[in-house]
Amino acid sequence: QVQFVESGGGLVQPGGSLRLSCAASGSAFSLYVMGWYRQAPGKQRELVARINSGHSTDYPDSVKGRFTISRDNAKNTVYLQMNSLKPEDTAVYYCNLYPSRDIWGQGTQVTVSL
Repeated sequence: QVQFVESGGGLVQPGGSLRLSCAASGSAFSLYVMGWYRQAPGKQRELVARINSGHSTDYPDSVKGRFTISRDNAKNTVYLQMNSLKPEDTAVYYCNLYPSRDIWGQGTQVTVSL
């Protein structure tokens, strides 16, 4: 069964940048549509980026132009480059398949604050 391990979160000031990484197990990684999701306290988990096997990407308006998802199939890894971070980006970030399955990792905390 596929598993995910997220890393790269931290505390950053508004306007700063972070790069998240997600290592996935499984031999079929290159075929997966992958997504990055986030969950802020008291809110539902939401999709913030997705990338298909052909490297086409999609973003909601809330992060478009600031976040970039990419993947390295040789490393079974998906990345999320986050620029111009805002306090409202504060959340735990997870990767998963898209559509998601009930196989969430531990996530990585991103806190945007002065």
